[in-house]
Amino acid sequence: MNTRGENGSSNLRATLTRLRRNIASVIQGKDQVIELVIAAVVARGHVLLEDVPGVGKTMLAKSLARSIRARFSRVQLTPDLLPSDITGTLIFNEQTSQFELREGPVFTHILLADELNRATPRTQSSLLEAMEERQVSVDGRTYPLPHPFFVIATQNPVEQEGVYPLPEAQLDRFLMKLSLGYPAREDEFRIVKIRLNDEPFTKLEPVADVSDIIAAQKECHDVYVDETVLSYALSVVEATRRHPDIVLGASPRATIALVTSAQAYAYVLGRTHVLPDDIKFLARPVLSHRLMLRPQAAISGRTAEDIIGEILQEVPVPLTLEEV
Repeated sequence: MNTRGENGSSNLRATLTRLRRNIASVIQGKDQVIELVIAAVVARGHVLLEDVPGVGKTMLAKSLARSIRARFSRVQLTPDLLPSDITGTLIFNEQTSQFELREGPVFTHILLADELNRATPRTQSSLLEAMEERQVSVDGRTYPLPHPFFVIATQNPVEQEGVYPLPEAQLDRFLMKLSLGYPAREDEFRIVKIRLNDEPFTKLEPVADVSDIIAAQKECHDVYVDETVLSYALSVVEATRRHPDIVLGASPRATIALVTSAQAYAYVLGRTHVLPDDIKFLARPVLSHRLMLRPQAAISGRTAEDIIGEILQEVPVPLTLEEV
């Protein structure tokens, strides 16, 4: 479903609107999370979903893949999973007398890495190159991954036994950390009522192609970021490096992630420029998992989200041209 042409830009934005609505027909009451996930795809990032079981994480990933006619793979991470179980292995072909790659599940467009923190650090690290370089190395050979390549990884925040906390280097590869959370009562009532008679996912039809996503990824860079907005984003990030409760603040990579996420988010919402409110809204999902709190702050129950909220209240929000 190639929507590009003379009115390619407007058509692509209309396609993203249909994509949001399509996924929302299955994942009800979570429009904001859906918008952020699509923005992460457009920004060429990856998403970490931290949530309890049963709130729709897998269905969200599957609905996204079906909506854009994308290849989809799911890996259930366990302590005995090996890196080769994700990346693939070289198999000797007797007919050609050569080693050939038997591709692992990472060779896909959308990869759901379920319960990532249950895998050993060695297996977790096998995803680093794939997420950052869009390629994998097997026995010294490099193999490119399909384009686009998007990882949705999940972890259960209440599990404490048999898990391996994600290292900072792994967390930094995720553009955003999101949470679906429990649905509102009226949404859950509607979900249960619908599921008694039907399964919305089985009726889900594609509304876009991966080529549309690739075009959107290129086009979102045209979204204008004023220097005042860029300066505001930098001020928010710098404040994390000075905060007394943070031992490790956000890096320059985090600043880039914050601004590019804002570009993609504005693009998904149909705007041609980034607002300071985009930076303010995205600060928590983009920065919270990149901060390391001091032990005293964590013991007292403070979270990275709490501290970012304080920073957003302290850092002056610039006026935009629309407000002057």
